[in-house]
Amino acid sequence: MLPPQRIAGRERRAFHWRSASPWTTCVRVACCSRLRFMWFALMVLTVLCVALQMLGVVRQARSAKVLKIVSEQLVRMPPEIHRPIKHNDWENLWSVSAAIAEEPADQHPFIQRRDESENPRSEERSEDVLEDKIKKLTSTTKAAPPIEANKLWLGQEFPNQPQRPAFPRRAPEIKITPYSDDNKYTVKSQVDNTVTCQPKNHVVFLKTHKTASSTILNILYRYGESHNLTFALPLNMHSQLFYPAFFAAHFVEGVRTRSVKEFHILCNHMRFSSQEVRKVMPKDTFYFSILRNPVAMMESLFVYYKAIPAFRAVKSLEDFLIQGGRSYNASLPNNHYARNILTFDFGLDNTAPENDTELDRRSAEVIAAIERDFPLILISEYFDESLVLLKHALCWTLDDVSSFRLNSRSERSRRPLSAETTERVKEWNSLDWRLYQHFNNTFWKRIYSTLGRAKLQQEVELLRAKRRNLEQMCLQEGGAVDPAQVQDSSLKPFQYGAAVIQGYNLRLELNNDTRQLCQRLITPELQYTSALYTKQFPQLVAARATAAKKIAASRNTATHRAVKRNIETNVHTAMPNNTSHNNTNKAIVDEHSLHILAYSVVHNERQNNFDVTRHYKEIKRNSHKHTARKHFINSNIHKEPQEPGLLR
Repeated sequence: MLPPQRIAGRERRAFHWRSASPWTTCVRVACCSRLRFMWFALMVLTVLCVALQMLGVVRQARSAKVLKIVSEQLVRMPPEIHRPIKHNDWENLWSVSAAIAEEPADQHPFIQRRDESENPRSEERSEDVLEDKIKKLTSTTKAAPPIEANKLWLGQEFPNQPQRPAFPRRAPEIKITPYSDDNKYTVKSQVDNTVTCQPKNHVVFLKTHKTASSTILNILYRYGESHNLTFALPLNMHSQLFYPAFFAAHFVEGVRTRSVKEFHILCNHMRFSSQEVRKVMPKDTFYFSILRNPVAMMESLFVYYKAIPAFRAVKSLEDFLIQGGRSYNASLPNNHYARNILTFDFGLDNTAPENDTELDRRSAEVIAAIERDFPLILISEYFDESLVLLKHALCWTLDDVSSFRLNSRSERSRRPLSAETTERVKEWNSLDWRLYQHFNNTFWKRIYSTLGRAKLQQEVELLRAKRRNLEQMCLQEGGAVDPAQVQDSSLKPFQYGAAVIQGYNLRLELNNDTRQLCQRLITPELQYTSALYTKQFPQLVAARATAAKKIAASRNTATHRAVKRNIETNVHTAMPNNTSHNNTNKAIVDEHSLHILAYSVVHNERQNNFDVTRHYKEIKRNSHKHTARKHFINSNIHKEPQEPGLLR
């Protein structure tokens, strides 16, 4: 039993609960239980969090409204107030913008409703009020260059088709010129005609085959060399990045040794691999490539790569296509040149689809993959227009993209194709044909959306005029010549297959600076790559030269010993056993003469064969008394000049 005191206390509390008001009872019940108190506290915290979130949303909406007004004001300000804004100016600008945001909507010239029934005088008055506020803000500002629209305050960007109301009467007109597909624009003012965009120095060019890509390569080489940029050159002075293997990061000189901290331009032949290329190049790299009509490209490939297994057994391209590519075997080396070479170069499967349904699916996959990695694809048939588009995409100048045609064939090595052969080429290279059709259409869409026909034609004419001036200034014949007519052997282009690759001759009266400029314009790909490698890695080149000299010296020593051992063996074999003492002495003299001759031949590698034969004939006349020795000398006369490999 409970003590009487505790029983009395419980009765008093029960009476107190029954006599209290209902809301007090609920509060006390909720608070007296620990579990109920925890739930109550959690509910209070939840309500507070929701309230804070709503308050933040309201403030953010108000700030966004103010910032939008600020950005519109800045775009419409006169050029003299576009300057870096200091901390105090930001405070003033924010106060003015906040005041504008608090005004009624129908009094703000940028957000008011355009209604014909409104009073025009009230509109003019509101514009004057806004002008006065901006004048107060910018009374101490100075002139500064125009700003880029894609770098407006707090990341405000223009839409695809900007349509903005005009600024009040005294504001200059601002022209917005798009230069790429990613909605980035440059702002150009009538007061200042300079375009403010940053030239792109991180560039990847996928060099495709027989598409005028050697000329693009020369443009990139000259730009990088003049701006002291670093090239991602092939390992061990190779001319290609181990094509046709898929590109790997360690194919680039300086990657494994980490001797190069940053690469700017990657443009040599490779089979594209997106993941590996991104291991070498920075994130802001610009990717582009070039395509050519597969019909004309197939004719060029057949002439240039006539020695590959697919083309070796046929006489003409027509025979190859009539036979249905019977000699084509994808598993044989170098046969990838014979079918869908563009698809292959982009690192994709160039196997021909079996039917139209498969062709549609595969071509769509190929196009999507290329569009994902390459924002710009040039077209070889419209080369000048492509250079103008490239100039705008990279924010370069016309001088940067001016060039001569390199690695081009002579007209006498070209032959037109019939309409029937043309259709067969399209069917044989079905993936490349779909690829070319798609990017040919997007090429012109991009030009019309960024430049327009009139602007394009104007810049193409300027580019061609620059090229004509360079030809008159640099070249002897005013154009390309056959390789046999190239006077400087160091500037002769590499000849391969049945193609006749043309070169150039420089004028003789050029000064040093002009000659250096002109020589860069006509330097073939292999020579230019080697020169850049020597400039970029001088220590590696010196080490390779030293190693090459040691190897050549060891080979010369081994060759000398082999020739000496051969001569001694032949002399002892040819000596008859029944010779007189006199003839023996002559044989010793003649043998000594042969040794001297062998030494002279070994140490003078470039001696003319006529001189060697003359020396042997003199020895032959001196040893006419011994028949066996005559036979030995005659045999050596015919043997030695026919084996120049041993002497080298």
